[in-house]
Order: sequence, then C-alpha cells, then structure tokens
Amino acid sequence: MRKILKTLVLITLLLTTVNVYSQTKDVVVPEEILTKAKEFVSSLNLTDAKKKSEVENVIAVHLTTVRDWHNEHPASTVPDGINPVTGSKLSSLAKQIIADSAMPFSVHQALMDGLNKNLSPKQVEIILDKYTIGKVEFTMKGYKAIVLDLTDDEATKILFFLEIAREQAVDYKNMEEISAIFEIYKTKSEQMLNNNGRNWRALYSAYTKKIKEEKANKAKQ
Repeated sequence: MRKILKTLVLITLLLTTVNVYSQTKDVVVPEEILTKAKEFVSSLNLTDAKKKSEVENVIAVHLTTVRDWHNEHPASTVPDGINPVTGSKLSSLAKQIIADSAMPFSVHQALMDGLNKNLSPKQVEIILDKYTIGKVEFTMKGYKAIVLDLTDDEATKILFFLEIAREQAVDYKNMEEISAIFEIYKTKSEQMLNNNGRNWRALYSAYTKKIKEEKANKAKQ
C-alpha cells in the first residue's frame, strides 16, 4: 500500500511539474524559427494580414516550445529499460521519443486550435505537411506502387493512419523522430493489409526486386 501511495505521489508531482512548465514558461522565439514559420505560411498565400500574422505566431511558438522541451529533456532523462512489446533494450531514439512525448498536450492543442481558428481544413493539412515534409503523400504513393490492386477501402484506411501520424509527428523536433512516429502507423497499415489476406513481406520483396531489375536494365543501356 505504501509503495502504491509513493507511486501516486510521484505521478502527481510529475503531472504538476508538466502543468507548471506549460503555464509559466516564457516562449522566446528565435529569428530562425520565426523565419521557418513564415515560410510555412507563405505557401498558403493568405491575403488577410491579421490571420497571416496569427498563424505565423502560433506556428513559431509551437516550434520553439517543441525545441525547448526536446533540448531540456534529453534521452538521458529516461531510465534504461526494455520495449514491452519486443523485449529489446530501449534505443537512444526510443528514449528520446518517450521524453518528448511527455510534453504537455496543451502545446499541441494550442497549435491545432490556432490553425483551425484561422485556416480551412485543407490549409491546415498544408501546414502539417510542411512540418513533416509531405510524408503522407510520399508514403501513400509508395503503398500504391507496392500494392498494385490496393482497394479504395484499403487506401482510405491507410490514409487515415498516415494522417494520424502526421498530426502526432509535428510535436517532435527532428526528422528521425518524425519518421519513427510514421513507422508506428505504417506498421498498423501493413497489419491491416495482412488481415485482408495479403502478404505484406512478399509484396514488398517483389517490389524491391522489380526496382533493382529496372535499375540494372537501365545501367546496361
């Protein structure tokens, strides 16, 4: 009973610390991040100066907060352990993702609220694609190239998974972490295909073999 109480106290302290962080930390946006935010927004060609400024600010604050949280919570803050699914020792990347995933959800919510308040759903997608360098479209094209008879229902489900990955991935600092988040949902997509009677490994193997043969043929020409 004492151990349980101690655990609850520690959890309470952790949550309190996280909430205090999100409520009291002053966000100082560096020039390079503001420039990046403006580049993201420039792709929308917004004519409303007020909306443009608000969206730039929302993105800049979010990018800065993600960077600061990442820098202040390195992988070393996560104890060594194992992945409970695979049993493998936690990698440095896994530990960093665990540390970054503890960032208050309010940070993500502030971004999405700010975007949805000022932009259309399509424009919000464009901004999220800027964060993730177009990984949804790129990955979707890959699945269609690998599974030539991909059904509309399968494509819809895969797109659903990838859009979840995209929104989650914006809260991570670098492309290595963003790619790792996408891998979670790519695995879900491939499990779905296997459940539909397909053999993902065989399909992927056939695709890579085809690509290698095409490259070899071009080299001979």
